[in-house]
Formats: sequence, C-alpha cells, structure tokens
Amino acid sequence: QVELVESGGGLVQAGGSLRLSCAASGRTLTIDHMAWFRQAPGKEREFVASVRWRGGSTFYADSVKGRFTISKYGAESTVRLQMNSLRPEDTAVYYCALKASVSGGNYVPGNYPYWGQGTQVTVSS
Repeated sequence: QVELVESGGGLVQAGGSLRLSCAASGRTLTIDHMAWFRQAPGKEREFVASVRWRGGSTFYADSVKGRFTISKYGAESTVRLQMNSLRPEDTAVYYCALKASVSGGNYVPGNYPYWGQGTQVTVSS
C-alpha cells in the first residue's frame, strides 16, 4: 500500500503565500507523476500542478502559472507546492496524488490511484 501524507495549508490573506508538502511512503513504486489537485465546495476536483519524476518536467493549470511552483525531492519521495500571490479563488481543499503508470494523462484525477487526505487552504479577501 502507498500512503501520501500532506502538510501545510491554512488561512492566509489575499496576496500571501503558503507551502504544501506531500510525502509518499509504503510500497516501493516507480513514480511517474506526483501532482496537486484542488476541490472547492460545489465544484469538481481540478488539476493544479504536477511533476514528472523522471526528468523533473513540471506542468501547471493556467490559473496558477507564474504564482505556484511544484518541486520534487526524489530521495525523500516528497513533492512541495509553493503558492504565492494567493487569491480568494484559490480557496479549496488541496489533494496530493501519485501515479506510477506512464499511461494516462497527468491532468486527469482518474489516472491517479493514490491520494492524500487533503488539506484546507483558505484565502481571505
């Protein structure tokens, strides 16, 4: 079994910054992508950012480009999301996700079999 443990999140004013971390543990896997998704009340879960483990390429939703940075720490199987210039519309539960298979797009939640428990990010105006 694979466990993803998230930390970070909280309440911040608009324009502020937060950092989320996610550590993977358990069964040894060859990671393809680790990603962050978010889900606001009444909305579907949406892609935020991902990093391809081999090579380190990063991918971002248009809504967060230039404000969020995803980074990986291979030896620790850890991924972090630095969130700057936060906006009220960034308010959501943020989920860490991992996929080991190279098949399937990295933007689709259904392609990730492993998920963290979620951490709340609230941005006040």
